[in-house]
Amino acid sequence: MPAWMRSGPWSPAVNRRVQAGVFLVVAALTGFAGFYFNRGGLISPAVEGAAQRLMSTSLPDLSGKPQTLSQWHGKVLVVNFWATWCAPCREEIPTLMKVQMKYASNGVEIVGIALDNVDKVRDYAKEIRIDYVLLIGGVETLSVLKDLGNRAGVLPFTIVLDRAGKVARAHAGALTEASLSAVLVPLLSR
Repeated sequence: MPAWMRSGPWSPAVNRRVQAGVFLVVAALTGFAGFYFNRGGLISPAVEGAAQRLMSTSLPDLSGKPQTLSQWHGKVLVVNFWATWCAPCREEIPTLMKVQMKYASNGVEIVGIALDNVDKVRDYAKEIRIDYVLLIGGVETLSVLKDLGNRAGVLPFTIVLDRAGKVARAHAGALTEASLSAVLVPLLSR
């Protein structure tokens, strides 16, 4: 180490303190984000109300036909909010397709709600052969998204509803097959 870095703001002792401080800030932010977005089963009544509004909201499918999520009442429902311009969303789609294939016969339905232009969604769905239900969300969907606990509007955002339509999990960010299966398997045994 050059002599000029051995003292002052570049000294090893100061450098270690800066690194420790940065580590603590990152750890605190990560912990807060995990608590804020995952809340491990502590679903508020407001979130439950937003989920019920979402279940009764009519959204168009790719052909423009209105659909409501309530038609899948009695199934374990995975509702994934996404957009074609969202790279983590695009990376997550193959996982959702695998989960749909793996658990569909057990009563799991995956519904993607795209916050995007219908033509872009239709083209992308055709290109990668998305095999689960896709609906197009509008401005009202953004409001419900925030009411579901995603105040920052993070995409992808996924909620899992049990067979009774109660929120079992809300998750911001891309899911892995293992993390989604860990939520679904206990719900399927009920």
